[in-house]
Amino acid sequence: MARPISASHDLRRDEILNVAAACFAQRSYPATSMNDIAAACGTSKARLYHYYESKEAILFDLLDRYTQKLLLIVAQVEAKAQRQSLDERAALHELIRAFLREYETSATRHAALLGATQFLGEEPRELILDRQRDVVSAVTRFLRRAYPERLDARNQTAITMTLFGMINWTFTWLRPGGAMSYAAFAEEVIRLLDQGLASST
Repeated sequence: MARPISASHDLRRDEILNVAAACFAQRSYPATSMNDIAAACGTSKARLYHYYESKEAILFDLLDRYTQKLLLIVAQVEAKAQRQSLDERAALHELIRAFLREYETSATRHAALLGATQFLGEEPRELILDRQRDVVSAVTRFLRRAYPERLDARNQTAITMTLFGMINWTFTWLRPGGAMSYAAFAEEVIRLLDQGLASST
């Protein structure tokens, strides 16, 4: 009979993913070795291989968990909007706030998603890209519901990507404890978006 996997096994994998994400953000994925990750974890490379068979396996688990988390955020906001009978604009605003709350604690994971997905093998890469497309599609839905008079088939992609352009790269400049908090920035994004898209109504 196979030995059951202990609870500490999953906890250790979480620790490895946290460290690996930081290494990828600092050095880049190609420049980071299993030795680097092991050293940053305070363990041996042999011990690291007990948890992950390769650097790519670490990257995939990191991105697999993170993209699932982003989709879960979408589902949670949709459920909250329905439960609290939020109007469509309020639901979109909640989604923006929820994404930025996540980004505040997931900067290195988000950096890996935007900069290292290309290094996965074809099948795992397509799975992660499909999840990213699902997130983009969900945000487009929120935007179309919030501003039906402004978004149509011609401009919805441009407007959706404008929103992502405002929030997706915060890991490069927005710092917890800095002059502006993530929560305050979320309100600025909402204000810019709402005033810009509502101006022609």
